[in-house]
Amino acid sequence: MADSHSSDLYDAVNTWGVDDEFFLRFATSVPAARVLDLGCGTGRVTLAVVLAGCHVTGVDPNGSRLEAARAKPEAGRVEWVEGDSTVIPPGREFDVAIMSANVPQEILDDAELARSFADIAEHLVPGGRLAFNSRDPKARGWEAWTKERSHKLVQLPEGQSQHWYQTTHVDEANGLVEFCAHEVGVDGTENVGCDTLRFRSEEQLRTMLSEAGLVVDDVFGGFEGEPAGQGNGSLVITAHKP
Repeated sequence: MADSHSSDLYDAVNTWGVDDEFFLRFATSVPAARVLDLGCGTGRVTLAVVLAGCHVTGVDPNGSRLEAARAKPEAGRVEWVEGDSTVIPPGREFDVAIMSANVPQEILDDAELARSFADIAEHLVPGGRLAFNSRDPKARGWEAWTKERSHKLVQLPEGQSQHWYQTTHVDEANGLVEFCAHEVGVDGTENVGCDTLRFRSEEQLRTMLSEAGLVVDDVFGGFEGEPAGQGNGSLVITAHKP
């Protein structure tokens, strides 16, 4: 989930989990794979993949997140590129592409997401595979984004802070959810960063992938292979280029 807070806070809130394990397994299913991590953020999964022996290109439009990624150990082994799918190095081919951490939801415009899938398809080798996750609108996950249900204590270098999410507006007809991320620092100062996410149905995502020339392989409801609608509220989708 994107917010405007520091990269330290982002990493502290978004710790390694079962979703990261899924993308790491997927990316490393091909030994020494050439991997595209689109929307790589601060590089948590990106660096795990490169340490597993893959050749990785991490692309992200957020310069501060990329700066944080480049400062991490072993970051020099990754090719970092600032921008969206249009800046994927020309002529570069990949065996695997991933978009973790619900990256498609941060791309609000349907045409832009469709272009992103098409750009990925263009750079995948025949048989190359894509995996991504996006929250299932049927699960109505935004209803849990309240202080009462999302509050957590976060350990930062300077001490312990509080963090929670609060939904502020829902446009179900268009799948748009506005929310704010709240942080109360060690000194008691509260910082608020707000953002908007797009919730798309399985059918919408399947259509976009098909139009991009990708064939859907699996749609899961979670990161351990649960059927759609029976997992953790996710749509975990894998596809390949014929």
